[in-house]
Amino acid sequence: SYTTDTQSREENKKTIESFHRLSVDIKKIRRLKEWVLLQDVAYVKEIAGILQEMGADKSAVANILERCPEAILHTPAEINSQRALWQLVCQNEKQLIKLVEQFPESFFTIDCQENQKANILFFQELGLKNHIITRFLTSAPSIFYNPVEKTKNVIETLQRNYLSLGGSEANMKIWILKLLSQNPFILLNTSSAIQENLEFLQKTDFTDHEVLQLLSKLKGFIFQLTPTTMRKSMLFSQNIFKCSDRELKELVLKCPALLYYSVPVLEERLEGLLRAGISVAQIRETPMVLELTPQIVQYRIKKLSALGYDIKRGTLESLNGTKKDFEVNYGKIQSKKERPIFNPVAPINIED
Repeated sequence: SYTTDTQSREENKKTIESFHRLSVDIKKIRRLKEWVLLQDVAYVKEIAGILQEMGADKSAVANILERCPEAILHTPAEINSQRALWQLVCQNEKQLIKLVEQFPESFFTIDCQENQKANILFFQELGLKNHIITRFLTSAPSIFYNPVEKTKNVIETLQRNYLSLGGSEANMKIWILKLLSQNPFILLNTSSAIQENLEFLQKTDFTDHEVLQLLSKLKGFIFQLTPTTMRKSMLFSQNIFKCSDRELKELVLKCPALLYYSVPVLEERLEGLLRAGISVAQIRETPMVLELTPQIVQYRIKKLSALGYDIKRGTLESLNGTKKDFEVNYGKIQSKKERPIFNPVAPINIED
């Protein structure tokens, strides 16, 4: 219950003095979140005390309050409730304060604590490990604000569809947990949106097994799309590669990015490849190259060209994959180039 109205422009002197005592960089706060300093009620000393109780030293307290000064606008009772909530999934206070230091904004976003608690307990019942739940709390806090009924509804929709697509009861729990840990934002979707996207894929002649395959490959990001965007992306790919419906389906299974990326993104990536002298036929042969940004493609082509590797004539497989995959491929090409030519039947010259 604080306001961001800064018309009076009068800083709270008590807040400033308390920050000074804690060696907090007030200039930084004035530059980024000055409105915090204008609030009549603040709990600087109390919040700093709670953080110290949790194990934060003086410099850690100053760093936390500089990054998230709005923490001082919460009451000590609210912060202690949040502390108790996060302790449900933290091994000890040492781990908890480490998380608060790394992600103060997530910890001090105190919304719907009842919903947060209910969702944490549901995730534990579901079988998610505590370290995964802490990762959700820090990187996807918004998924905890929904009522737990909505979370359960989405999970039930996923389970029902997994079984109807031919997934086995025995593997369902592992599949759901993996999907959630890869992309917790699935839980922000509605059950009807999930259903709609799956039905679109089935109507586009993907078999149940292929739909399951796409779900796993896309790590659940498919639920952040709509039938309209997927249709547009597929139509764009079909026009570019001049392929039949069946061939398009095979390309999408090979490279789900053709389904996931919007037309402007695919256009930009395609143009970047064509500018580098790569042909449409080469891209069709290795469509996974469209998963890379034009900048990454440019950098990799430059590195390979320095070794004398002509990407226009060779396969695009050398460009593909993660940074680690590329470095391995690059290393192989480099060692092949540096290896001396040895003729096992050449005579050996021995000096007398």
